[in-house]
Amino acid sequence: MHNTPLSGISADTLNALLDDAFGADRRVRTAYLLRKGMAAIDHLSFGILDDDALVASIQCWPVRVGMANLVLVGPVAVASHRQNEGLGTQLMQLTLNAATPRDAPMVMIGDPEYYGRFGFEAKGTSGWTLPGPWEPRRLLLRNVEMIALPTHGMLGPTD
Repeated sequence: MHNTPLSGISADTLNALLDDAFGADRRVRTAYLLRKGMAAIDHLSFGILDDDALVASIQCWPVRVGMANLVLVGPVAVASHRQNEGLGTQLMQLTLNAATPRDAPMVMIGDPEYYGRFGFEAKGTSGWTLPGPWEPRRLLLRNVEMIALPTHGMLGPTD
């Protein structure tokens, strides 16, 4: 197995993995509204290949709340037949290791029990809203640089 930048993976291959990991109805989720029309951030988006088959991927997107730029992490996708092998953890570490100070802070919609180990928490996001349904406890922020962010505002794509 080896990792690769996602920019070298075809859209069809990536979409097949995402459909397998999340189901064909994934496109109606709030996270898709957040990144609608945006291009993924190449240096933070990776795939894991096994015998040239894409088995896992992570993508990151430019978003903002108010005038503050953020990086939206996700989806973190692992093929259904390869889950629970540590591939999601490997992808998160790849992205966090590739991040520069310009890539902070990071936000995601995910399980705090899982993503807390990477420094993501709901603290600081309670006044933010999203363009669709979400569970407030799952709107997570990683702000290791302690950058001042708006306490209230709509999270959405950059202009």
